[in-house]
Amino acid sequence: MAALSIAGDPQADALLSTDPFALLVGMLLDQQIPMEKAFSGPAVIAARMGTPGLDPQAVADCPPEEFETLMAGPPAVHRYHRNFAGRVQTLARFVVDTYGGDAAAIWADVEDGPALLARLKALPGFGEQKAKIFLALLGKQLGVEPAGWREAAGDYGTPGSHRSVADVVDGESLLKVREFKKAMKAEAKAKAAR
Repeated sequence: MAALSIAGDPQADALLSTDPFALLVGMLLDQQIPMEKAFSGPAVIAARMGTPGLDPQAVADCPPEEFETLMAGPPAVHRYHRNFAGRVQTLARFVVDTYGGDAAAIWADVEDGPALLARLKALPGFGEQKAKIFLALLGKQLGVEPAGWREAAGDYGTPGSHRSVADVVDGESLLKVREFKKAMKAEAKAKAAR
């Protein structure tokens, strides 16, 4: 895998760059909290579990109350740590049961972009938008480029669009993504006020 720079923390980014399941969990957590905190979450979980990586089998098998406590911190991995503890464990169980615990198998040997998008949308907690963003991240930063991947990712696949985490490679690109999101929120607010 390529060296990612999403979390803004060298240890967290190193885990994201080498552990496909950690990257999936970061994407799952990227909701209602800052992007860097979401993508730092897998490293925090792994450290609290006492493991060098984030093993889907270990996460799935952890007693739910114990995993909830682990997510609660302090500091909490997510502001809605109880809810997301269950979501992370559900995702882990799916990866174990469907892909033998190998998260990278999700994007290996796919026939085309639409097929990969369908696999991503089948993941627990991954709706249409999250699946498209993750598909764009795979294509833009990790070289996972099945035929038609940009079209399947929609606007997120557009080169240099700075719409999502798929375009974050450093501090400057993070600011561009934040500016884009801020502009979209302002536009939506203006439309709602009409």
